[in-house]
Amino acid sequence: MIVYESYTTELGDVAIAASEDGHEGVEKGVVALQFYDAERPLRLGAGWQREASALTDMAAQQLREYISGRRKSFDLPLAPRGTEFQRRVWDSLLQIPFGETRSYSEQAQWLGQPRAIRAVARANGANPVAVIIPCHRVIGANGSLTGYAGGLPLKARLLTLEGANFARQGELL
Repeated sequence: MIVYESYTTELGDVAIAASEDGHEGVEKGVVALQFYDAERPLRLGAGWQREASALTDMAAQQLREYISGRRKSFDLPLAPRGTEFQRRVWDSLLQIPFGETRSYSEQAQWLGQPRAIRAVARANGANPVAVIIPCHRVIGANGSLTGYAGGLPLKARLLTLEGANFARQGELL
């Protein structure tokens, strides 16, 4: 069973979903973390039940610690649903250190598929576990911000929080 709960953070409202029991082919772990508001409605998975759990509460606590600057990495079991390729891309995101960025091209090269830049970008865009799986750390080759499901202002706030180097709107590195 997948449960989810909504939490309020300094960056906005967030829903965190987790599989607590590891049944039905889903590993035990955080399945999704998504920011939502009037412009970006909450997207629930089929059969998800609203109920806080030890894991959703722990993820919310670690997220708040990250936002406050007291945490640079997350210590949570993850269970995002996706294709084998998507999971490889998401695993590669976990290798980008706090405060650093990579381009989609660099990420594709790291995966050993230098010509798969667009596929890597699409997989990043499908990342269901925002922030914890840090797709916000991937930027354009020229240092500019590129797409982010939570919106570019949130991506800029996350990168600024981490002290990452990126081009702000209207400037290039």
